[in-house]
Amino acid sequence: MNPSLLSAFAPAGHLRASINLGNAILAGKDPATGQPFGVSIDLAQAFADRLGVPLELVVFDTAAKSVDAVRNEAADIGFFAIDPLRGEGISFTAPYVLIEGAYMVRNDSPLQSNDEVDHAGIRVAAGAGSAYDLYLSRELKHAEIVRAANSQAVVDTFMADGLEVAAGVKQQLQLDAKRIPDLRLLPGRFMVIQQAMVTPQSRGPAAVALLADFVEEMKATGFVAKSLERHGIQGAIVPGLRA
Repeated sequence: MNPSLLSAFAPAGHLRASINLGNAILAGKDPATGQPFGVSIDLAQAFADRLGVPLELVVFDTAAKSVDAVRNEAADIGFFAIDPLRGEGISFTAPYVLIEGAYMVRNDSPLQSNDEVDHAGIRVAAGAGSAYDLYLSRELKHAEIVRAANSQAVVDTFMADGLEVAAGVKQQLQLDAKRIPDLRLLPGRFMVIQQAMVTPQSRGPAAVALLADFVEEMKATGFVAKSLERHGIQGAIVPGLRA
């Protein structure tokens, strides 16, 4: 490893990875041990191994906090959805996994399709600072967004406040539908969330290129697909290689 690149990613001698527990597709916490697990942890460990340095996980409960850690250089890499509002001070790789954003309603709701959501009088629960919150804040012109503390709290907020719609990662909503009766997902999706690896822009173009190449290799070798399968993640898509 080029010493300048090693120093760029691990200036303190170890790699600090910002981990967001707010997205169940990327990371979760083992209830027995309390240790994080998931595809983002697997990728972080593989990259630390590539650099030949120890891995330190810097764990947060929301995407917004996780993003701030990388932007403020309290972490060396992170795992976020690509969004223009997150671009300041951060460099993204191409996506390593694609996730669908979906809407959930009560069984007796008159809403039957995604295009019926953006109307006056419709209140949509969304995780504050999540990728779909940022997207819906731009796209919804008439519906009101009610922000939950994090993605896991979206459906509980939707239920407690008597809202019309819950928005979130499809797999998280499907899990919530199993614990709360009389809920249904609207057909299809309202967005595709592109999850990428990131590093502070200050680390330089060579470091960004190395991280981007690493992501392409992890997709091409099947590492990402195998990690998702090992953690029981269904419905997430590993995109093709970059052009």
